[in-house]
Amino acid sequence: MLTTTTKVMVTGGAGFVGRRVVDRLRLEVITRECVPRPSQHDLRHRCAVRTPLARSTRDVVIHLAAVVGGIGANRANPAGFFYDNAIMGIELMEQARRYEVKKFVSVGTVCAYPKFTPVPFREEDLWNGYPEETNAPYGLAKKMLLVQGQAYRAQYGFNAIYLLPVNIYGPGDNFDPADSHVIPALIKKCIDAKESNLPSIEVWGTGRASREFLYVDDAADGIVLATARYDGGEPVNLGVGHEITIRELVFLIAKLTGYRGEIRWDTSKPDGQPRRALETSKASDLFGFRAGTSFEDGLSETVRWYLKAKATAHETESQVRGVAR
Repeated sequence: MLTTTTKVMVTGGAGFVGRRVVDRLRLEVITRECVPRPSQHDLRHRCAVRTPLARSTRDVVIHLAAVVGGIGANRANPAGFFYDNAIMGIELMEQARRYEVKKFVSVGTVCAYPKFTPVPFREEDLWNGYPEETNAPYGLAKKMLLVQGQAYRAQYGFNAIYLLPVNIYGPGDNFDPADSHVIPALIKKCIDAKESNLPSIEVWGTGRASREFLYVDDAADGIVLATARYDGGEPVNLGVGHEITIRELVFLIAKLTGYRGEIRWDTSKPDGQPRRALETSKASDLFGFRAGTSFEDGLSETVRWYLKAKATAHETESQVRGVAR
């Protein structure tokens, strides 16, 4: 249980999902949270992990810090994605155990599932094959935290839980085309094309692959509910239980952004995992989580946020140029 005296450390607490988790902890009157900043605490190094833990005894650690990206970023930097994510989680959990943290929440990834998992993905299928090749190093690095948590539970009685969220999206996401995920990448591509009057946009793959998406506020709700109510050793999916093909997604984003040009498919580029959709009944049964945001509502809110952020950035740039003159 979370109480007003619970001391929580949230790694990645200044990030896309982490900010929402911290906000929800504060709604629970959890005011004693610690958010290690990457500029001050490089969690790949033991001394940087120890410092925030040693400063004040923590009851709970929620590990959200990660190096993430889309298919292109994963293909370009597989070693970095594996090492950074593995070493951060492994060292953090070990030091949390040594500093007698009462509960450790690992937030994994749907990329840990085998490439050809039967749909809907059930937690029991997690070990029935190798992950999709383009993001296997990342998925396996995060999956090792499940192994570590279960081993620590068996040997030390350490309360480590493991959550498997599906693809998360929403306002505040990363829209940099170099390493963004599919939804922000497509929103930016459509809006840029509309503003430049481009007759067409190019999208990777065939469009036949499917994905499931979880709105960021719902993801934060699920993480906090699990932190408060779940103490089991088995992994638990966090999702909505519905999938959409990339083709359908592209046309929906084009509609919401007002882009009316042609969609061209670069079939020389990979689709990634063929399908992704989760079985989500365990999260509901074990700690009462059900996603509450419809996909189109969440997508519309994300488009509105990006347009507002883009306009604000443009206005700020214009002001700076005016001062410079």
